[in-house]
Amino acid sequence: MRSSMTERLVGALAMASGACRALAALLLALLAVLVVGGVAARNLADLGLPWVDELARFCGIALVYLTVPMLALRGQHVAVDMLPKALPPVPRLWLEKAAELAMLAFCALFLYALHLFLGRAGKFETPALGMSNWLFYAPPLIGFVLLTLAALTRLFGCASAGAEDGEIR
Repeated sequence: MRSSMTERLVGALAMASGACRALAALLLALLAVLVVGGVAARNLADLGLPWVDELARFCGIALVYLTVPMLALRGQHVAVDMLPKALPPVPRLWLEKAAELAMLAFCALFLYALHLFLGRAGKFETPALGMSNWLFYAPPLIGFVLLTLAALTRLFGCASAGAEDGEIR
């Protein structure tokens, strides 16, 4: 049985992941419009629009990083489960915990590398839109912070993976 504090934390993480999913859906729609519009501008009007390509790149990067935490929290991310399924329950649990620890190590490494990168690149702007690199790389930062929280939640057993209905239990 989870405590009410744990329930609230899992609920807040699920809500943040859901908001990221909704934003990612909007970004996917915008990406489709940008790609079609860019192709049409190039082929019909012989007009290159660098800002369209840059904004489309931003949308593509953002929608990937914003959906990863939700998938991890639900246990729907890419996973090789042939070995865990073949193990008895106790070794399977230890293997799953080790996988979550590896995920946490990867998240820590990524966030540290992003910190170092933005320490230098954060002063600059993107070439076509003039968007701050801090804004351009905000979705990976948000995604990995939420992914870290999802991995911690899964590590401590606050959320059970693989829910049939896609809900967090």
